[in-house]
Amino acid sequence: MSSSWLSVPWREPAVLTIIDQEVTSMRRTKGAKALAFAVGVALALSACGGSDSDSSTEDTTSEGAGATGETAMTITYDIVDEAVWEDGSPITVADFECTWQAALNTPGSLGTTGYDKISSVAAGESDKQVVVSFTELYAPYKGLFSGLIKKAAVANCNDISADFQTSINYSGTEWKMESWSKDQVVYVPNEAYWGPRKASGKLVMVPKVENGIAALKAGEVDFIYPQFYAGIADELADPNVKTVIEYGGDYEGIYMNQGVEGKDANGNVREFSDAAFREGFYKSIDLDALFQQIYIPIAPEGKLLACGPMIPGQYCPEGIFGNKYSLEDAAKVLEDGGWEKDASGMWAKDGAVPEIQWVINTENKRREDTQAYLIPLLKEAGFNVVPYNCDAACYFQQRLPGMDYDLAMYISTAPPDPAYLVPAFAGDQVPTEANENKGQNYQGWVNDKATEALKNSDKETDADKRTELIKEAIVEMDKDYMMIPFFQFPKSGAYRTDLVGDVEGQLNNYAAFNDTYMWKDLNGDGQIVIGAEQWPECLNPITECANSSWYVWTVGQVLAPGAYRTTNDGKYEVTELLKSEPKVETK
Repeated sequence: MSSSWLSVPWREPAVLTIIDQEVTSMRRTKGAKALAFAVGVALALSACGGSDSDSSTEDTTSEGAGATGETAMTITYDIVDEAVWEDGSPITVADFECTWQAALNTPGSLGTTGYDKISSVAAGESDKQVVVSFTELYAPYKGLFSGLIKKAAVANCNDISADFQTSINYSGTEWKMESWSKDQVVYVPNEAYWGPRKASGKLVMVPKVENGIAALKAGEVDFIYPQFYAGIADELADPNVKTVIEYGGDYEGIYMNQGVEGKDANGNVREFSDAAFREGFYKSIDLDALFQQIYIPIAPEGKLLACGPMIPGQYCPEGIFGNKYSLEDAAKVLEDGGWEKDASGMWAKDGAVPEIQWVINTENKRREDTQAYLIPLLKEAGFNVVPYNCDAACYFQQRLPGMDYDLAMYISTAPPDPAYLVPAFAGDQVPTEANENKGQNYQGWVNDKATEALKNSDKETDADKRTELIKEAIVEMDKDYMMIPFFQFPKSGAYRTDLVGDVEGQLNNYAAFNDTYMWKDLNGDGQIVIGAEQWPECLNPITECANSSWYVWTVGQVLAPGAYRTTNDGKYEVTELLKSEPKVETK
């Protein structure tokens, strides 16, 4: 007996993007030298499911797909009749199926969560009706199929890791890619686009890693989306520049890498796999003093984040994380855990002082300032921390996915719903050879109680019960000292008021500037130019290329149609791809 789904505004489920290769997925080991790769950009995908259909026109069973058995939930999507790709070919059930297969089966896929609960993607009354069947309830379904892959654009939907090396030659949106290089990406209107988001002129994005503000003031770019740091407001001051600041789902913190089963890829012990070492390290940092040094110059009214990997709100438990500074308590925890200070005052175990490699992306002044401030203090406290820095592409597309670090500091951009915690922190989401390097748990954090709570939260349709499950998992994070949260980071957009207009509508959106089709070209040069703070170096929408928000902003959301999109106020809305809200049924 089917029943209608409880309507709840769930968040995007699968992928937590991180701000700030040859196309084969490469998991790197501690101490390995960074390689230079040239390819580039990323699309955050999620999963969705529907129901069995007697009128399916083909066998849609996918290799490695979710377990077959009784269907617990179905979702039926009705694609508008006029929806077509850039070449005029129709967008159909085949593209939904290919997206499911690619996300689930491609080696190194970031976003399998949700897709792994789907047993079939089949045609309903026609190939414009998509019926997705789930083996269990999946509450955050609105984030699934958020970026479709065109089946005709790939050779094998079950492994697209070698596709899209230098371009993405398909589009189902108002823009299509004219060219991409390490110097710029150019979009032109998609003449075949059927929907209401009509684009005109050109949309150009260029890397401005070091001089974005100077380029904006000089009129070389119309718009930038910079991370704030002390003094940036003064640097942006200009009669022709307007700066907009919003607070959304961005947060910054430090993560401690516990490795895979406590070891790195070479079999060496990861020091942060030691619970006493993690706790002692955390308690050796005066977070209030650090906040005053690094964040108060950015936001004088700011407060230290105490929610873990979460911004303040209904899912944030009270009385966790925050400043726990006590060198006395830290020393006791470490000594009880078998650590002792050597003659030089450094914490050692079995006579060995570990070297802790702290990675950030170069040219990020705030993070460089944080290292410069904190590393000497940590040395005084007995920890041998050294910089292990490289550029953004190396950091976000190699070292983080390869778990090639001990400490990592970055901003995460979280979608409106906390389902992103599952791929980022569930124990089975640590990328290993056994799971074909899938998942985004780059901290190697495994906590059975938290994993169970997170997994159950995906199946819970009661909003209050789901909230409690999320809180339960975050409390376990606090108990395990697996990260150090810092700050709910402001989103900021700055633009030339004499060059471009109507740009402020979506700047607080998880998807950032996803309304460029509405922006007005005020100087009549026929193009809108965006300066990108980071420049991804690979274009694959499934693998580690998609680990950067700047991939999503510069490529993924520009080209890929989806069932839902996020709104500026943190909700979901059905896109023009569908006739109406999908029909969701449970059994």
